[in-house]
Amino acid sequence: MDKPIYTKKGDDGETTLLSGEKVDKANERVNAYGTLDELNASLGVAKVYSSEFIQEKLQKIQEKVFFITSELASKNSKKVIKPTTGQDTKNLEALIDEISKKIPPSKHFIIPGGSPSAAFLHLSRTICRRAERIIIRLSKQEKINSEIVKYLNRLSDLLFILARYANLKEGRGDQLISRKGISWQKLE
Repeated sequence: MDKPIYTKKGDDGETTLLSGEKVDKANERVNAYGTLDELNASLGVAKVYSSEFIQEKLQKIQEKVFFITSELASKNSKKVIKPTTGQDTKNLEALIDEISKKIPPSKHFIIPGGSPSAAFLHLSRTICRRAERIIIRLSKQEKINSEIVKYLNRLSDLLFILARYANLKEGRGDQLISRKGISWQKLE
């Protein structure tokens, strides 16, 4: 039999960062990269329910989120596989601009849902926002790459736009909410 997946090293409530430092599993850094792991898993679910166009975008995003996770799992910049840069954020902005041209503007709040793809993209967006908040809190305690927060901020915007795009292509539109009540915006 191969080596078992369990090591029992974390049974005492500690884990080891990529830099070799042992920290408590309740540590904010562990919370940050654990939430990014949750984000990546939710992106995987969204990908399964999405069109090929969205799947291709999510695949690249999942790879980058994995690299950010490893970046946060190490306090040693020499151990970082692929640091987050301003270019990563610019790439997201270009994608947001490209997809935004394909959907009508909305002046109302949108209730998450619509197609399965859009619903999972909205869920991923909220997990991304939570990860961003945790990483901002971490940045007040420890030095982290400031480009990570910028990237996650833009990523949540992209996930919102992708959800709207999914509803355009796969669903019946966006469900809007305003003072007048709830209505559907048919995306044509």
